[in-house]
Amino acid sequence: MTDQVQLSTTDWVREQTEQILQQGTTDGVEILDRPVVLFTVTGAKTGLKRYVPLMRVEREGRYAMVGSIGGAPKHPTWYHNVKANPNVTVQDGDKVFEMTAREVHGAERDEWWQTAVAAYPVYVDLQARTERQIPIFVLE
Repeated sequence: MTDQVQLSTTDWVREQTEQILQQGTTDGVEILDRPVVLFTVTGAKTGLKRYVPLMRVEREGRYAMVGSIGGAPKHPTWYHNVKANPNVTVQDGDKVFEMTAREVHGAERDEWWQTAVAAYPVYVDLQARTERQIPIFVLE
């Protein structure tokens, strides 16, 4: 593995990540007027570290990564990376944490889904766009 971190090839994601890196904080960086958290995951195949800015879904010091990808029919690439390498770095504001992710299911997923929808109500519309159940990872 390498310590080099790859930026997204998607323009708006890369620009958002660069803004966070330049500022040293996620404060003031938003998607649709909602705060984001910057996750750093490790590629399943390459071992390269990759930045993933996602909506801020947090409860009692635990964070969730919600794999909505705009309601697309497939899981986001980062989903497979986190399944293979659950050790994730989380940056919320200027605080950085090392956490371990695990995918949640059943009643626990339902609880986290409600937390996610409260943080970003658009998740309901995104779930309606796809037949797959949007995955949720909880980081502790």
